[in-house]
Amino acid sequence: MFKGLVGLVTGGASGLGRATAEQLVKQGGRVVICDLPSSSGQEAAKQLGENSTFVPIDVTSEKDVKNALQRTFDKFGRLDVTVNCAGVATAARVYNFKKDQPFDLKSFQKTIEVNLIGTFNVIRLSAGLIGKNAPDADGQRGVIINTASVAAFDGQIGQAAYSASKAGVVGMTLPIARDLAKQGIRVVTIAPGLFRTPMMQSLPEPAIKQLEASVPFPSRLGQPREFALLVQSIIQNPMLNGETIRLDGSLRMQP
Repeated sequence: MFKGLVGLVTGGASGLGRATAEQLVKQGGRVVICDLPSSSGQEAAKQLGENSTFVPIDVTSEKDVKNALQRTFDKFGRLDVTVNCAGVATAARVYNFKKDQPFDLKSFQKTIEVNLIGTFNVIRLSAGLIGKNAPDADGQRGVIINTASVAAFDGQIGQAAYSASKAGVVGMTLPIARDLAKQGIRVVTIAPGLFRTPMMQSLPEPAIKQLEASVPFPSRLGQPREFALLVQSIIQNPMLNGETIRLDGSLRMQP
């Protein structure tokens, strides 16, 4: 199934996106790594070899995403899977009463712009290229996989912007799946819990241990490869569509 498959992964230079790109290539696929120009995307593509290429993009830019899709077509001739992993995290209370200061509106807007609008931008444009594929026996032409977060369901204090952006991704999953159903394009979202990503790695070890203890089982941070394995399962299972899957060790975030 993966031999010859072409995937495009946003946020593919590190963390969940990097693990996903590695898994696709490991299974015999080809991958276009999309990330910011300042990322280590070029290095990641070099390590993955000839079945990988890096295209610098800002997911909120129509021009950048269109260029990435054209590069995908020019190099590999098709697109089968898009995986949206690009995103930003924002933490701030709605109002800081000690400083008598409200949440910075531009910060809120930026979080929504990247996590929600950026994801939609990549979906709407990549669907056009995936839709050009010949359908398989089921009528399927490809799959779009998005990344939300458990914060979409039980966001913590200070996560208003982040939770809103990820809840938006969850909320648009089913209608977009229905929208693209006649073209045979599936749409599925993954809502990860606490994963050992670069953002988490920046925390002091005692803080990481505390976070790990909050996960019922297994009581540890998720490994990016485990996210990538779910991506693989979604690609392989044609009945997975229009759904958000929590990947969190049964974690339910506390305030």
